[in-house]
Amino acid sequence: MDKVAVVILNWNGEKFLKKYLPALVANTPKAAGGGNVSIIVADNCSSDNSLQLLKENYPQIRTIVLDSNYGFTGGYNRALAQVDAEYFILLNSDILVPQNWLEPLVEFMDSNPQAGICQPKMLSEGVHQQLSIAATGKEDISGTFIPADSVGKEMFEYAGACGGFIDILGFPFCRGRVLSNVEFDNGQYDNRMQVFWASGACMMVRSCVWRELGGLDESFFAHMEEIDFCWRAQLAGHQVWAVPQSHVFHVGGGTLPNNSPRKLFFNYRNNLLMLHKNLPTSEGWDAFGGKWGNRNLFIFTRMCVDGLTGIAYLLQLKWSFFTAVIKAHKAFRQMKKETAVTLPDNRRNSPYGISTKSLIIEKLLGRNIRF
Repeated sequence: MDKVAVVILNWNGEKFLKKYLPALVANTPKAAGGGNVSIIVADNCSSDNSLQLLKENYPQIRTIVLDSNYGFTGGYNRALAQVDAEYFILLNSDILVPQNWLEPLVEFMDSNPQAGICQPKMLSEGVHQQLSIAATGKEDISGTFIPADSVGKEMFEYAGACGGFIDILGFPFCRGRVLSNVEFDNGQYDNRMQVFWASGACMMVRSCVWRELGGLDESFFAHMEEIDFCWRAQLAGHQVWAVPQSHVFHVGGGTLPNNSPRKLFFNYRNNLLMLHKNLPTSEGWDAFGGKWGNRNLFIFTRMCVDGLTGIAYLLQLKWSFFTAVIKAHKAFRQMKKETAVTLPDNRRNSPYGISTKSLIIEKLLGRNIRF
């Protein structure tokens, strides 16, 4: 059994593999924490030349070929069922890793058995490239050189930043990114911290926790699945941490652009499904810092807020975004009939990392919404 298995789920990502695999191979040690480290690419039935690229240039990398595109959730579930390691690292194909990215994660997990999941600091690969080009006059993809004059000027990446949280209505945010406001990294979040969720773009998981939870929920297909996974892990008694002593650079939106109505659909539908699964069902629960009565009342309140954002899209003449919200609610109402709660109320642990404030209300009031 390996100590660590770094697993990339690939779907038509030839350009990302070509650009970022060299740094991953160069900067990932062959051994860590007293055991072997393996790099694996699981292919979600790509139609480009990804597999040919791997065969010709990376014969040392194990390839798992799936017979269909099972999405992020199904792809990883099927791939990791074929991997034997103490720790799994789910790594996006559009991640640039520098030297010493892996060791701090392994050291932290080895020293903190209560932690089931962790993530590194997630920085913007685009901003990093601009800084490297400005300093050297050429593109640097090794990830091993950061110009001295760029210290403090790297920017957090939207999807994960320095660890995730959710607000009182279930909307996710991060240390370093609240709503669309993304901060520059000046070392302000360099302390290790327990968080609510870790980014699926680069997430380290104990394999025993992965198997205990049954992996990712395949009904999500893509988006919010890692938040649901981390919530379920916390309910089962495992902690989630951000370990900024490790950092990686993430492109973001590599598979589905951030301004895509389809992405909006998944985010709205899956967020409601996540709330339905993981909120307590009993009357008078106090999980979010205030008594909402019951789960159904909470979700109704959240859907009303979603409706307001849908109206805002309509007023902006963004018809496809407005219909995405409507379709997401319709799909959720169908899916919840077949979705059971994660754990009974009397068996669940209290999750960490839930804000008592609403991001949307704070924004409407014009208040400072930095972390």
